Amino acid sequence: MKHLLSIESLNAAEILEIIDLAKRLKATRGMEASKPLAGECWGLLFSKSSTRTRVSFEVGIRELGGDALFLSSSEIQLGRGEPIEDTARVLGRMIHGAVIRTFKQSDIETFARLSGIPTINALTDEEHPCQILADLLTIEELRGSLDGLKVAFIGDADCNMGRSWIWAAARLGFELRLACPELYRPPAELIARAKAAGGTVTITENPEEAAHGADILYTDVWVSMGKEEEAEYRAAQFARYQINERVVAAAAPKAHVLHCLPAYRGKEITAEVFERHAGAIFQQAENRLHAQKAVMTLLKS
Repeated sequence: MKHLLSIESLNAAEILEIIDLAKRLKATRGMEASKPLAGECWGLLFSKSSTRTRVSFEVGIRELGGDALFLSSSEIQLGRGEPIEDTARVLGRMIHGAVIRTFKQSDIETFARLSGIPTINALTDEEHPCQILADLLTIEELRGSLDGLKVAFIGDADCNMGRSWIWAAARLGFELRLACPELYRPPAELIARAKAAGGTVTITENPEEAAHGADILYTDVWVSMGKEEEAEYRAAQFARYQINERVVAAAAPKAHVLHCLPAYRGKEITAEVFERHAGAIFQQAENRLHAQKAVMTLLKS
């Protein structure tokens, strides 16, 4: 593995290797003898705001022996129109790895191709692979296994999280149910590709139908970064697509509720459901650190 650009670009063995290593790194945190990033400086190029992603990567890089250099787009020439191609060729001569959080998936792919250094997708409009890897780690911890998994994703199924879940299901062969309004379905071409790759993906406009017997109920914000001008319209479209007591009651008896955060209580999830499942949700947030340390370790191996 030279880069982590998407879940689509990984195979099942690579995903499971990341999860297995993340578990070992989590269990031995603070006792690591190996420092795979020793003597290295990794750049964090962020065009989108962040809490969990920035903190988990900065801490993870330091725990692996490296230094982290945060580069907001407003502070470098990229924010003033310098092409990503030139930024990649400059930084590739100075830093040892790049973590990029931006809008266009093509920008990350171009950076990886031209920079010559390990590149990690820390979120684009297309995918959020680091979050999904942390989610899968969390689910394995909660259930003991990913075998026979049934996940219900409720909300905007065409966002980066919905798309990443589609590819996780395709690669690992579990069942994914998407509950979303008609306007927020993933493209038919994407679903067809995922199904051809082995995914079991169904789409419904009924949240309770998606939740029926599910092991995991998952949601994300209704208004993704960059979509703020659509907030009022989206709130009306997604009003039915909330994880609440009715939806939880439709799931399997020991179902877990996950949220990639930040959470807006009373919108995509009720305050009561969120607080009852807060232990799993914040375990999920912590696991960003361990999953990303595993990715960076494997990129240097």
